[in-house]
Amino acid sequence: MILFSCAKNNGIVSITSPDGKVSVVFKIKKDDQNSAYYSIKRANDIIIEDSKLGLQCGNDVSFDKNFAIISVRKHKVNQSWQPVYGERTEIPDRYEEAIILLRQSLPPMYLLTVTFRAYNEGIAFRYTIPEQQHLKNVFIEREESEFSFGGDVKTWAVYSAQAKYEEVTISQVQPGCERSLTIKIKDSFYVAIGEANLVDYARMKFDPKVDKPNTLVSSLAGEVRGDLPLSTPWRFVMVGRSPGDLLEKNYLLLNLNESCKIKDTSWIKPGKIIREVTLTTQGGKACVDFAVKQNLQYVEFDAGWYGHEYDDSSDATIITVDQKRSPGPLDLHEVIRYANERDIGIILYVNRRALEKQLDEILPLYMSWGIKGVKYGFVNVGSQFWTS
Repeated sequence: MILFSCAKNNGIVSITSPDGKVSVVFKIKKDDQNSAYYSIKRANDIIIEDSKLGLQCGNDVSFDKNFAIISVRKHKVNQSWQPVYGERTEIPDRYEEAIILLRQSLPPMYLLTVTFRAYNEGIAFRYTIPEQQHLKNVFIEREESEFSFGGDVKTWAVYSAQAKYEEVTISQVQPGCERSLTIKIKDSFYVAIGEANLVDYARMKFDPKVDKPNTLVSSLAGEVRGDLPLSTPWRFVMVGRSPGDLLEKNYLLLNLNESCKIKDTSWIKPGKIIREVTLTTQGGKACVDFAVKQNLQYVEFDAGWYGHEYDDSSDATIITVDQKRSPGPLDLHEVIRYANERDIGIILYVNRRALEKQLDEILPLYMSWGIKGVKYGFVNVGSQFWTS
């Protein structure tokens, strides 16, 4: 650990990725009410221009100005780890980190920590509100993390799950833009902005910053309540030579997520899957045979096996085929037996309506049936409640 005093850093903190190519600068701008800003560069290219940081909380609590740097702790990490499953057998986790403690100059002089990490793959930052004398809990109304670009760069925007992506410029992005968002800085230079480690917090999307050209600002899907200390999810800016290069670096999100807390992971068996939609015994066995032939590992019975998925009265503990989807017949237990003999796992789809009422009941029941997994359908997302 290296400790810097406020006098030495002069309101500016910088860190650089292990390969020396990606850097981030944090500063306190005296000409803007001592607000906190950051900027990002890759070599000589500016990725993010000066972009403001801040949180707005209820009860007249705000973390957006009147800041002074109290301390800075820097350290470097050079390690790797092995995931339970995935594309890589080993994931590099190498970065420089700066943990910046801020204090507001006006009473009650609230404290806020901003943590930055510089990876070869990009930059990440998060806020932490520590427990303090005049503040034991908060509810965050807005997060005001800006992402400001040097021009009207090209991007591909979408506003809901499974919607069609549209090629636009940053100035044309509408409120509620989904993350992660891919942006073309120049012909051989792309970035993706988004979030990681979203746990017990509201989902982030992007809104245009109406009074600042070519700038997006974080937009939360509702307020966040919690006791202190409280940390936000990570906000990341991934850097790549192409969209494909960004995809190959997606393990950055895994590095930002918490490590696996499951001690015994032997029961987790990834594999390829085919979806069964006829909802019949014959169709189920045919899918099992196909899975064996094509070296797949699972067959998933889709919506309708326990009734109409959007009917609140449908019971996910009873095999009752939705007649609007299939005339049947479906002997699911026979299909499970047939699949087990051929080392193929059966997975069941369950809509959120049944999940919200019956989750504690169906999990042990499906285990007794020999079901290998559950595909959650159309779950509620966005608010802190539904992501906690």
